[in-house]
Amino acid sequence: MKIAVSSTGKSLDSQIDPRFGRCAYFVVVETDDMGFEAFDNESIALGGGAGIQAAQFVASKGVKAVITGNVGPNAVQTLSASHVEIFAGQSGTIKEAVERFKGGDFKPTN
Repeated sequence: MKIAVSSTGKSLDSQIDPRFGRCAYFVVVETDDMGFEAFDNESIALGGGAGIQAAQFVASKGVKAVITGNVGPNAVQTLSASHVEIFAGQSGTIKEAVERFKGGDFKPTN
């Protein structure tokens, strides 16, 4: 399963960025083998609509879930419309978060 994590850096050892729409990077992880790709968040500098643009971007990558710190209501609507589950309120490294996710330790955010 592909999941996207808002990130401060481009590796699995990077910290989860507490911001979704204005995070520095998105790291898309394949949970089966922990393979990943890092993408610059091109929505970071937008005056408005960053959450919606970021949500459309990660949905376009075929992810089924997003792990982040905080996510705004417009991004939630956009992700939900794309059938992407949201796991907000997370912190730590991307690798730790993905392992917790795989272990079933997360509850989706409504």
